[in-house]
Amino acid sequence: MNLRRLKYFVKIVDVGSLTQASEVLHVAQPALSQQLATLEGEFKQQLLLRTQKGVMPTEAGKALYRHAQIILRQFDQAQADVLNAGQSLSGQVSVGMAPGTAASALALPLLRAVQGRHPQIVLHINENFGTTLCDVVRSGRMDMAVLYGGGRVVQGLSFDPLLTEDLFVVAPEGLLRRGGEVALADLDGIDLLLPCANNQLRRYVDQAFAAAQMVPRVVAEMESSNTLAAAVASGVGATILPVSAARGVAATADVHLHRIVSPPIEVPLALCASDHLPLSEPAQVVKAILLELVGQLELEVGLHTLH
Repeated sequence: MNLRRLKYFVKIVDVGSLTQASEVLHVAQPALSQQLATLEGEFKQQLLLRTQKGVMPTEAGKALYRHAQIILRQFDQAQADVLNAGQSLSGQVSVGMAPGTAASALALPLLRAVQGRHPQIVLHINENFGTTLCDVVRSGRMDMAVLYGGGRVVQGLSFDPLLTEDLFVVAPEGLLRRGGEVALADLDGIDLLLPCANNQLRRYVDQAFAAAQMVPRVVAEMESSNTLAAAVASGVGATILPVSAARGVAATADVHLHRIVSPPIEVPLALCASDHLPLSEPAQVVKAILLELVGQLELEVGLHTLH
């Protein structure tokens, strides 16, 4: 087995077609098919199924695809580290930032700090939802991510706690009594707009309601912050968000914020990384800068550093 065959295999799976992969790789299709056959012979497993719509990986092929991505990425890192040994750090480092979290306050300072100290490092910042970020970090396609879920146990991942955020109710005019606080019991029967059930923030909300022997009255599920802000402002219902996201909604819509008390609900923000794939030297430097910025950040009300 060699790296070239692994690259060919990954590209075939990515595009789902031998013909298209042949065009992208600039390799004749018969030669590409021969490379695939050799790879299947080495593993003594059928790796791809041919269908009328193209090709798709078998279970064995899916397993090899996951490992091949990691192997190829590790080789690229090794090449970069060897070539740049003794020189200024360079290379690409990818950091995920879960949207609607305090991570948004870290993104710009991180970018400025990395550019200022290590201008040869290209920082790739990806804002996506937590479950997706976990998947790409675990597979080695992203170096690290800032997301909700301190103390979580997820196979293949480690979580370093960073901050906690208080949860706030974001409500339209007149839905709740005026004031900066609201008891969880006051939300009984209130129409709520929340993320979908597999969202990590939603899990914290559901757990808090369950502990209070309550069931949230969810009238709609949505992930888009813009749609959510418009829906709350129009009176469709209220939502529950971390303080950073709640303030973001309040800045763009005519809504009222109420900190949840009795009991207060806190959600932890953590730095997620692979527990089995070593970070490249540039990625280690970026991680150190990120942790430094968390320590230096003048946290707003409702945010607390974790030690």
